[in-house]
Amino acid sequence: MANSEQDTIAAISTPVGEGGISIIRVSGDQALDVVSRIFKGKDLHQVKSHTINYGHIIDPASGETVDEVMVSVMLAPKTYTKEDVVEINCHGGLLATNRALQLTLTNGARLAEPGEYTKRAFLNGRLDLSQAEAVMDLIRAKTDKSMKVALNQLDGDLSRLIKALRQDILDVLAQVEVNIDYPEYDAVEEMTTKMLKEKASEVRQRLETLLQTAKEGKVLRDGLATAIIGRPNVGKSSLLNALLHEDKAIVTEVAGTTRDVIEEYVNVAGVPLKLIDTAGIRHTDDTVEKIGVERSKQAIETADLILLLIDSSRPLTEEDRALIEATAQKPRMVIFNKTDLPAQVDLAELTELVNGDPVIQTSILEHAGMQELGQAIAHRFFNEGIESNRGAVMVTNARHIGLLHQAVDSLNAVLEGIEAGMPVDLVQIDMTDAWNTLGEITGQTYQDELLDQLFSQFCLGK
Repeated sequence: MANSEQDTIAAISTPVGEGGISIIRVSGDQALDVVSRIFKGKDLHQVKSHTINYGHIIDPASGETVDEVMVSVMLAPKTYTKEDVVEINCHGGLLATNRALQLTLTNGARLAEPGEYTKRAFLNGRLDLSQAEAVMDLIRAKTDKSMKVALNQLDGDLSRLIKALRQDILDVLAQVEVNIDYPEYDAVEEMTTKMLKEKASEVRQRLETLLQTAKEGKVLRDGLATAIIGRPNVGKSSLLNALLHEDKAIVTEVAGTTRDVIEEYVNVAGVPLKLIDTAGIRHTDDTVEKIGVERSKQAIETADLILLLIDSSRPLTEEDRALIEATAQKPRMVIFNKTDLPAQVDLAELTELVNGDPVIQTSILEHAGMQELGQAIAHRFFNEGIESNRGAVMVTNARHIGLLHQAVDSLNAVLEGIEAGMPVDLVQIDMTDAWNTLGEITGQTYQDELLDQLFSQFCLGK
């Protein structure tokens, strides 16, 4: 039998493993009944809402005590799902937690699907669709700024903007209908056309302004795939370790130490970077190192940002020049490293070779120039710098971006139709399309298949 939205569901909502506590969340009309069957302590039907109660989880079949717990009772509608929610706070061990979960499943609940709690919050009107998607963005946030953007969306900043734009369109569509059905004067079509043109232009401008944040928003949400490139022993692994504040990569004087590609996320001046430390690119007969070099070349192709290291203490080599050429078409920062040693590279010559791309002087060994590097990256991808967008509504989600572009296309069709002299009732169709498309962002118009796809990407228990 297919799962129902009326089922009472249960799942572990904390990471599985050893820890201080584990939380099993039970949600649905029968949540109190399910947990009461396995809980020995106060009568959960009699306790006040939003209280936490001491007791034990008992196996009803054997009478065995499974765990000492605290049980939180939260009654509808003031809960995450707007249903009755009971949370069992167990000791954070695998065995006790799993046994408690199994007892909820054998006493009336079923295992929740990935994202089903948030899906219910959406279906019950607790969140709209853009807010529901922001929940996962918040969980996956990698920097303070990306967390702030996700929180703003969860609080409804984007929802309010979209709903206001849809209301503006709806007001015009309603007025158009009135003018068409009840014309009071001969110039009604001209006035209606003017009204449509003005509103379509206004809404399109506001959507295009929102779309201008998309590139920056996507960086905050997904991070920048950043390849650290350079010939052997220029300081690539040292840079990775400095950015991570730990010795993740092996650093030696022996060329070819890095044989593979190492990936790590790091927050650099508020920008999430997925750092890729690559093998030094050089000609080599070592089979393993050759594989690493090939992967390094692939990393250049797929990277959003290149950090190209040049050793200032040694003259430029053909390998350096080849790397400058190979990365020329990519967004890059050139890192002029080892400035604590006597310079063997002319900085002016290097600047000319890299066609004016930013050249940051560093001594990674002495941690000099790292702050300047972070600021340069932030300004490269965030115009005025990342702090300039504080408080602004940003669009970060690829689905939202695609729908905003579709809405702009519909509004362009409205304006083109008016310019071509098309009848108002035909132009009105494109205006209605824009209204419906914007509704897909917040979930005011949606298909069940979309919900299944979106919430299947959530973690279990959320």
